Amino acid sequence: MRISRNGDRRDVARYAWPAGVAAAGAAWYAADSLRHRREGGHGYELRGEVDVSEPSFLRAAEALTGAPVSYGNDVDLLINGDQIFPAYLEAIRGAEETVNLLTYAYWKGDIAIEVAEALCDRASSGVECNVLIDAVGGAQMERGLVEKMRDAGITFCWFRPPKPYAVRRLQYRTHRKLLIVDGKLGFTGGVGIAEEWTGNAQDPDHWRDTHVRVRGPVVRGLQGAFAENWLEGTGNVLAGDRYLPDLDEVEDGGPMQVMRSSATVGDTNAEALAYLALAAAKRSIELTSAYFVPRPAFTEALLEAAERGVELRILVPGSHIDKEFVRTAGRASYDSLLDAGIELYEYCPTMLHAKSLVVDGIWSCVGSVNFDNRSFQLHDEVGLCVQSERFAGELHETFERDLTVAERIEPDHWSERPRTQRAREKVTKLARREL
Repeated sequence: MRISRNGDRRDVARYAWPAGVAAAGAAWYAADSLRHRREGGHGYELRGEVDVSEPSFLRAAEALTGAPVSYGNDVDLLINGDQIFPAYLEAIRGAEETVNLLTYAYWKGDIAIEVAEALCDRASSGVECNVLIDAVGGAQMERGLVEKMRDAGITFCWFRPPKPYAVRRLQYRTHRKLLIVDGKLGFTGGVGIAEEWTGNAQDPDHWRDTHVRVRGPVVRGLQGAFAENWLEGTGNVLAGDRYLPDLDEVEDGGPMQVMRSSATVGDTNAEALAYLALAAAKRSIELTSAYFVPRPAFTEALLEAAERGVELRILVPGSHIDKEFVRTAGRASYDSLLDAGIELYEYCPTMLHAKSLVVDGIWSCVGSVNFDNRSFQLHDEVGLCVQSERFAGELHETFERDLTVAERIEPDHWSERPRTQRAREKVTKLARREL
């Protein structure tokens, strides 16, 4: 049988474009994988001695992340919506010059309206109000609120709105949560603006979260984290005393740093700082994470800490997690962690959305960073780092209270889990780099 050359050409044309798409996709994935060069299991190694209670640790963190150490700062720990939102709204309503608000999640509910109204009131009074919402995280936001803000004189911007010609950047979001008032008072943590974050974690409809309020020179670091994303979103550089006033040290204040991290080739500030803190631990580590999917380098860091005799306790969401797929993927690491004597707890009452790390009862970090690859490699994140026994003690007390309503994962019971559950863990583990 003879086959015409025209037929050959048609066959080539038929399969050429799918092959081209597949080749382009493979090239994109290969290029993107440069961001995850440690996925092969290559970890980190600490050279030199550091102690989280010493200035040398702060200098090491500064050198790794570029986060300047500032002194004379004060911080208040705010737990759940009942504490967070009254302080948040009070700060907005007391603004005299400027308000900068950035969040990943701005959803629905009375609190979403209340925050918008407070901003509109200040804008109508002549306060410069800037609002930046991640376009993916804020997809649920009522568009009527956006128009209301703009009509009141608020400068409102969506961060990285999806574009058909920029599909690749869809996963690169700003996950930061920031409020800075008059350049002098700052807030950060894990809280989004939605009904889920109100209340006191009293039921599955009201989430458990942690936020902080800060004063002192370190607020400039929070302003910088906002200004960085604002510059990309609007092209506007924020400068002048209204945004960056001279900040006096707070009496009896202590040393703090603002770590800000963005997606990049190689190692981000978030993962560099996390590793440094884990490697420096000598006595204890208390880790709370809303999404816990450690990749090999960080599983190894946790195991090495346990081998050094560090008491290590990890608190993660239980059955009320909003992304069950992520929970399943994270559970794939439980076997090795439990074998090393690390204590694992799953929070029972509601979704645990808090993100905090306390090392040796003196150094702490609270912010938007989860213990997963999204925070370490894909998202813009921010964390307030505090060297203070008092503040670490407050986080420790909160951690202990959370454990009273959490279920400890017992090694013997865990080893008897069904084969179907083990299979799901192995399958989801393959997607770890995108979680």
